[in-house]
Amino acid sequence: MPSDDDRRETWDDFRELVNMTPSELEKWLASDASQEAGQHKDGGESTGHASGRRIVSILRKKKGELSDEDYAHMRKVIGYIRRHSAQRPSGDVEDSRWRHSLMNWGHDPLVKGA
Repeated sequence: MPSDDDRRETWDDFRELVNMTPSELEKWLASDASQEAGQHKDGGESTGHASGRRIVSILRKKKGELSDEDYAHMRKVIGYIRRHSAQRPSGDVEDSRWRHSLMNWGHDPLVKGA
């Protein structure tokens, strides 16, 4: 079970890195570009797309309602965003699979301050 300090750090990092609102993320997840991004297992939903749906659920909860499983997923999201952001390709990324994949995880790298 995570300590209060671990939870606080996870909460702060998650809120800093996930820069899309629940409604923005839901709208994005409904798009064809979102559903085409990421790795698909057996032709089904991509890992990132499934994560995005879970992120929407987490964002809609009050901090006190978050479970240990929610915090575990938040840590997974933080790690993914940090790793993937470090792999930014050169050139225009606006319509890139790289950006679309990050957006599935709730992070739009084109948002100011991202």
